[in-house]
Order: sequence, then C-alpha cells, then structure tokens
Amino acid sequence: MTQALPHAAGRERRVHPAWWAAAATFLALLGAAGFRSTPGVMVEPLHTEFGWSIGSISFALAVNLALFGLTAPFAAALMERFGVRQVVSVALVMVAIGAGTTVFMTAVWQLVLLWGVIVGLGTGSMAMALVATVVNRWFVAHRGLVSGILTAATATGQLIFLPLVAAIVESGGWRPAALVTAVAAVVVVPVVWFFLRDRPADAGVLPYGGTEADVVAPVRTGAAVLAVRSLAEAARTRTFWLLVGGFFVCGATTAGLVQSHFVPAAHDHGMPATTAASLLALVGIFDLVGTICSGWLTDRVDPRLLLGAYYGLRAVSLALLPPLFGTDLNVSMLAFVIFYGLDWVATVPPTMALAREAFGVRAAVVFGWVFASHQLGAAFAALVAGLVRDALGSYDAAWYGGAVLCVVAVGLSLAIRRRRVSEPQPAG
Repeated sequence: MTQALPHAAGRERRVHPAWWAAAATFLALLGAAGFRSTPGVMVEPLHTEFGWSIGSISFALAVNLALFGLTAPFAAALMERFGVRQVVSVALVMVAIGAGTTVFMTAVWQLVLLWGVIVGLGTGSMAMALVATVVNRWFVAHRGLVSGILTAATATGQLIFLPLVAAIVESGGWRPAALVTAVAAVVVVPVVWFFLRDRPADAGVLPYGGTEADVVAPVRTGAAVLAVRSLAEAARTRTFWLLVGGFFVCGATTAGLVQSHFVPAAHDHGMPATTAASLLALVGIFDLVGTICSGWLTDRVDPRLLLGAYYGLRAVSLALLPPLFGTDLNVSMLAFVIFYGLDWVATVPPTMALAREAFGVRAAVVFGWVFASHQLGAAFAALVAGLVRDALGSYDAAWYGGAVLCVVAVGLSLAIRRRRVSEPQPAG
C-alpha cells in the first residue's frame, strides 16, 4: 500500500500512463476501422471484374461483420488471459495476411475466406471489447469521455481510409487498395507492441482517478470458459437482452446498411464512387464529434434517455434518405450525412455504461457479447440489403426497413432498468 503513494503523487507531475494506453488503443482502433471500411468501396469493382452478384459479395461482407462481432467476447477473454498487446498484435497480422492475399483470388469463396473469415477475425479482436477492456482497466475518472474518444477512432479511421481507398480503386483498381490495407496493418503492430501496456500495475501506477480498491486482479480462467460463463450469467438478466436487441439494430443501421451499401446505392443513382466515399468519410468527421460529445453526456445524463434519442433520430434520418440520392451532391444529402454522422456510434458510450453498471467486473466480456449482437445485426442488414437490391433493383426498401428497426430500438432502450452494482469482486 505504501508503494502506491509515490506513484499517486507522480501522476500530478506527468502525463498518467493511462493516456498513453488510450492513445495506442486509439491508433489500433483507427487502423481496424480503416480495414473495416475498405470492402464497401470494393463491391462495385469486384462485381464488374468477376461478374459476382451483389448478393454474393454481400455474403462475404456479412461473414466479415458477423465474425467481427462474434470474435469480440472471446478476444476480451483472451486479453484477460494473455494480455492486450499480444492479442491486438496477432490480430493486426491476421488482417495483413487476409487483405494482402485477396489480390490472388479468382472465386467468390476465396473472398469469403480471406476478407470474410480471416480479416473478420482479425478486426473482431480489435472491436469495441478492446475499448471496454482498456477503459475498465485504466480509467475510473472520465470513463464515459474516454469511451467516446476511443469509439471515435472508428470514425477517424473511416475518414482517413475511405477517400484514399476510393481514389486508389478509381485509379489503379481494387488490388492496390487491398495491399495498402495490408501494409497499414503491419505498420500499426510496433506501435501497439511498444506503447500499449496491459494494466496500470505494469507501469507502476493506479488506474486514472482510482484507488487501490479499483484494482482488479487478472482473470486466470481459460478464455473460452470465461467468455461462455459470462454469457450464461448475463443471459439470465433482462438488461442483457434489451442491450442486445438495441445494439443489433445499431449494427444493422450503421455498418450493415449505410457503411456497406451507401456507396453502391449512390452509384446506382449516377454519383461517382469517389464522391460517395467522400460523403461516407464525412460521416466519420461528424461521428468523431458526436461520439465524443456522447461520452461526455454519458457521464452526466441517464444513458437510457440518450439511447432512445439516438435511435429515434436515426429512424427519421433513414426514412428521409431515399429521395436524397441523385447524380450530383445536394444540400439535403449533405444535411443527412452531417445528421447521421453525429448519431453514427454515439450509442456506444451509453451502452457501455449500462453494461458496466449491470455486470461490474465482467462488463468488458459481457459487452463483447453485446457487441456481437451489433455485428450480427450488421451482417443481417448487409446481406438482406444486397438481396433486396438484386431482387428489386433498388435499395429503397432496405432504408425504410432500417427506419422501422430504429423505432423498435427506442422502445428497447427506454425499457432498461438501471441497477448500480456494489464494489466488484475479482472474477474467476
């Protein structure tokens, strides 16, 4: 106990290591977001070159999205067992391998294997469960704000990668774009390895804003056992299923519907792919603002009310979208992009806060399962929207269906009952 006092005093004289851990996590998530945003720009080029149907390509995207989510709880448990930087470094290598080897593919099943399975597993290990793990370990003060900042990394990654990848696809084809993604993944590995420590104790400090009582011992249970046990316990609660339902809709109406199909939908109306990709990147700019503000609000406002407002506004946005598509960029479409961007993943900080309140020390792993529902929703919407486009020749029904789902999510969010847990005890 006496050894912690010098470190506590040292925190006033220098930057707390928690902020360095957050910065390294931000970079890893930024890269993961870039890798995740790339396939949406490649749908039309793959369709043109190989003659694969939009539905077939959408199936690969759906596999990627589903594994991106289903990997999260096991990745969180692996981080508990083996360490954050080890898991994230291996995940980055998987992304590099999966993206890089797509340049040799000649059949749609190879797209499913490489970009769907391998890249899906890699990016899933750097999903929102990573945010929950870092925030829960390193921060006591400003958890909502830090959650918002780290979640915003997904917006920043999209902002950086989308216009770049779209320009590369336009000028040189989709293969150079895949190689750029692979190289970017490799570059992030040394940053994660050298700057992301696993726990505050590794740096000789307490969690930021915390005391000795906030230090939780590492969980030594096997990763699979911990993940499944956490799911079994959480599944017995009403809060878990309400969070799962709401986050399913969140994933369906962001990564599944808009991120995967906005560019090809705009292309259907004669808009150049680079313009559409730039609009989607602009979503990322405003998502950065919206998510950080949402984190700040989560520290001050009932998270349930925030979720209800976010899903309600999203429903209105999607219902108004179809008539806005056109050959040229117009003010109304720009307004949609700004409005939708502010709401894109603003749902994450309040959802994470509710999970932390309800599940305590297991919150990171439980949130991994909640996030899995987010990606299952994304996979569902990505596949259904592609099939709708093949069957009807238009995405309009998909946009309206997303609006209806958001109305359902409003009710699910407001039905959650808040319960603050007592001082958490180490799991295991």
